[in-house]
Amino acid sequence: MHVPDGFIDAPTSVATGVVAAAAVAVSLRGARRELDERTAPLAGLVAAFIFAVQMLNFPVAAGTSGHLLGGALAAILVGPYTGVLCVSVVLLMQGILFADGGLTALGVNITNMAIVTTIVAYAAFRGLVKILPRGRRSITVAAFVAALLSVPASALAFTLMYAVGGTTDVSIGKVATAMVGVHILIGVGEATITALTVGAVIAVRPDLVYGARDLRQRLKLRVGGELVDAPAAEPAAVPVAARSSRKVWAVGLVTSLVLAGFVSFYASADPDGLEKVAADHGIDKKAEEHDTADSPLADYGVKDITDARLSGGLAGTIGVGVTAVAGSAVFWAVRRRRTSDPVDVSPSSTSV
Repeated sequence: MHVPDGFIDAPTSVATGVVAAAAVAVSLRGARRELDERTAPLAGLVAAFIFAVQMLNFPVAAGTSGHLLGGALAAILVGPYTGVLCVSVVLLMQGILFADGGLTALGVNITNMAIVTTIVAYAAFRGLVKILPRGRRSITVAAFVAALLSVPASALAFTLMYAVGGTTDVSIGKVATAMVGVHILIGVGEATITALTVGAVIAVRPDLVYGARDLRQRLKLRVGGELVDAPAAEPAAVPVAARSSRKVWAVGLVTSLVLAGFVSFYASADPDGLEKVAADHGIDKKAEEHDTADSPLADYGVKDITDARLSGGLAGTIGVGVTAVAGSAVFWAVRRRRTSDPVDVSPSSTSV
């Protein structure tokens, strides 16, 4: 659902840019509370994984494909504020290096694909977790439903933006019906990928899943024939290395490299939901060429390499690497900022 330049007029693009910038600023502050020494590296990995899986377009209808948006997955794995940053980093890398998603439309894309999906998905996820039985299966089910809802919500957000600032005269009702309809189908794919990924991580390291942080139940003891909560145990003096997330990070990075560098060659070549709707309804009449269309990595291929498999594989591998480095740098910086914040020693924070 990467919106190119020319779909949305300048005033609306500027307005969404302001919204996106404000949301990123708020997310940078909120991520300080979500990130710790284990989840900061995971957040960079999540960004790289989303980049890789977005290269895997899957067929959803005749002549139409879809791909992961990633907001739900990021929010559940590393938290909603960090999730917004993860998807924003991916969109920035795609727009600058791969000519995917217009640069003037970056605010539109961040709003649709990072902010809307994350807010809708995490709100739905938390609501479902509260009413479903406590357990890993419930986390997976909630992740599936939350991801499913986030995709048509993003499609509806784009339709509303187009109603305000679209550059062609089209029937908004028909566009809304087409966008939401096809993106419900894409949402099924998004939900499946999200549930499988969350389920895989929670099976081996539930402590790394932000959305499962309350999953553990307190130990019960039978006293006098009644079950009572056991006293809270003192934190065990476990070396940090023993709880390291390096293995998960390494497996996730290798998986991302394989997906982007090899599996992406077999992705569907059909246009995605937005491209198909735009072509069918004339939204793309004023689409503009990307400012970095002559980039060495434009269209997910390495310039001057004629072998399509090698070109696409190298581009995907480079993209995963660059996104992992950029994302990790951002999240480590946010984490360091948290640890360096001065302690509040004002009179209001102390008591006698």
